[in-house]
Order: sequence, then C-alpha cells, then structure tokens
Amino acid sequence: MKETINIGVGKVDLREYGSAEAMRGVGNVTALNFNVTEDIKELKDFTNTGGGTYNEVRRVESVESSISMSDHSPKNMAIAVYGSTSEEAAGTETDEVIVAYSDGFNKLSKVLDTITTVNSAASGGGTEYTLDTDYEVRDGGLFILSGGNISDGSDVFVTYESKLSDIVEALVNSSKEYEIVFDGLNDARSGKSVVVEIHRQKMGATTGLDLIGDDFGNLELTGKVLKDTTITGTGLSQYF
Repeated sequence: MKETINIGVGKVDLREYGSAEAMRGVGNVTALNFNVTEDIKELKDFTNTGGGTYNEVRRVESVESSISMSDHSPKNMAIAVYGSTSEEAAGTETDEVIVAYSDGFNKLSKVLDTITTVNSAASGGGTEYTLDTDYEVRDGGLFILSGGNISDGSDVFVTYESKLSDIVEALVNSSKEYEIVFDGLNDARSGKSVVVEIHRQKMGATTGLDLIGDDFGNLELTGKVLKDTTITGTGLSQYF
C-alpha cells in the first residue's frame, strides 16, 4: 500500500471572488482546515423490539473552511474586521490643537515621529512647554505631567513630524467572498506537492484579535464554502 499520511505546510493566496486582480499571499498561515457538517435523516427500525436504524440518508449541510493567519498585515487585518485600508504619508502637522488634561494621555491625530514645539498659543507664540517637565512624548500623543506648567483643560498647540502609517478602518464593509489557493507541500512525504483550490468562500470576521499577550497572535477566520456555478464540467466540484 502506498503511504498517504500528511503533514501539511505551504503558502496561501487569495483574492476577492470574481475580481481580475492578482492573488495575494497572506503570509504565514498556522492552520488551514475544512469542517463538513451533515444533515442526517434516520428511519428507526420498528420491526423489532430491540430498535436500531432501518435506513439513513446523509446530505452535506455546509462546508466551513477556517484559516489562522499570524501575519497582521493591513490587508489581512481588513479582511478580519470587515475593514478598509489606506496609507497616510509622513508629514508636518502645524499647530494641532489638543485640550490638555493634566496627568492624562492626549491623543494626536497622526502617529507621532518627533515633536517640534508645544506651545500655549499658535505659530510659536505664548509659552513654549518643556519636554519631560511639562509633558512626555508617546507614539500616539502627549502625556501631560501634573507637576508642570500646562493648565488642566487648556488648549495646547503642537507642531510635530508624523510617521508614514497604514490605516485600517474597521467595520466599514460587509462580509466579502474570496477565491483561495493553498500551494502546499506534504512534509510527511518528502515535500510532495499538494494544491487545494477553494473556488468561493464567504469569509467571516475574526473570532479574536489579541493586541496584548505573551505569545504570537493569530487572526482566526472561518467562512462558508459556497457553490460556484461558473465551474462546469462532468465530475468537477463547484466547491473545492
């Protein structure tokens, strides 16, 4: 008997179903699985007192495919949270106004790179506040120190350089359908090729998005494999 055991590794590529764009690699995938759910109809055996099953009909109710992605790229994140992606260029933000709350974090509109000035008035006017005496710098904004010279609730004018940033806006799209290809290898058979095509999958949102933890985070996605009526021909599956 030919050995057919399997330990799978490989790459996963996808694109929106029906699009003409190139397939995109999603990076490191730690798991890719199918789960078939059956609708089972049983006819009980009433011809004997001992019971049993007289007949049974099994039909596939649904097929789900789940994927676990460890690469938290903007595009992967957008799939996971029904989002959209955009890129924000680095630049100079001049006299951005924040309401300074003492002993609290105050968010800036862009991701901070370097501070130029922090003043009590626009265009460098008024009092210029001092780093680590009046405020601390964090990536997302300023922390106002309670023992400094910035009055609680006052307007502060911040000029700074912002970083090049990838933006993911969550929950701005509905669930999308994807074409998925697993370009795999069987590690248990000296790297024999294994290629799996999912013709049409309706992707669900992630079941968890770990932002803090002591292990590598994964985007866990599950979706229904739907019938693709564009696949025609005798013996060809319209699913995968």
